[in-house]
Amino acid sequence: MDITSHTHHISQQYNIELEAIRTHLSEMGGMAQRQVNDAIQALIDADIERAEQVVRADIGVNNMEVTIDEECVRILARRQPAASDLRLVIAVTKAITDLERIGDEASKIARQAIAMHKDGLAPRGYIEVRHIGGHVSRMLQDALDSFARLDLDMALTVVQTDRVVDMEYSTAMRELVTFMIEDPRSITRVLNIMWSLRALERIGDHARNLAQYVIYLVNGEDVRHANLEAIEENVHPRDE
Repeated sequence: MDITSHTHHISQQYNIELEAIRTHLSEMGGMAQRQVNDAIQALIDADIERAEQVVRADIGVNNMEVTIDEECVRILARRQPAASDLRLVIAVTKAITDLERIGDEASKIARQAIAMHKDGLAPRGYIEVRHIGGHVSRMLQDALDSFARLDLDMALTVVQTDRVVDMEYSTAMRELVTFMIEDPRSITRVLNIMWSLRALERIGDHARNLAQYVIYLVNGEDVRHANLEAIEENVHPRDE
């Protein structure tokens, strides 16, 4: 199902306003996605120039959040949307908050890359960052695609993947702690990597939130505090 076919109204201007928040959300999502990918690559490649670009790009994401929020407020005030339209506006207002926080987390990773480069500690090809970063980047892309297409199956996949990321994050943290104990000289470098992994894990959480908004938008049920099994049942109800 394509989100552009979500609903149509007699008022052409109303249709334009709804389409605008969808389009702007997609643009903001693309900006956040580039921030995440560039931050991961900057850390892995010790690319300080790219890292600085990520930090600067955060201003654009923040500005987009303000713009879209204002558009949603105007729709609520002027149109008093109901049913699916109201869910769309609510979902968009929540989604832009998560995207803004994704931008913040990407900036944190970029700042870690800059700090490590300046201290001569930046690793090249660090396996934990590459592995978890790949998962998280795919989660975010799929979450944005599921929002654009109202694809429940894709949204569910994002929620399921978040559990995998959480487990891999916990395993990586235990291994890094052990490494620091065995080699105290590595503490500063490893702590920077741990902070970066924490930021990646949080990006995964925000991507999961985006996917849950899709389920709310389509099914009308808030699943933010539901466990994975309940969300799976919501998307694919078992026959009674």
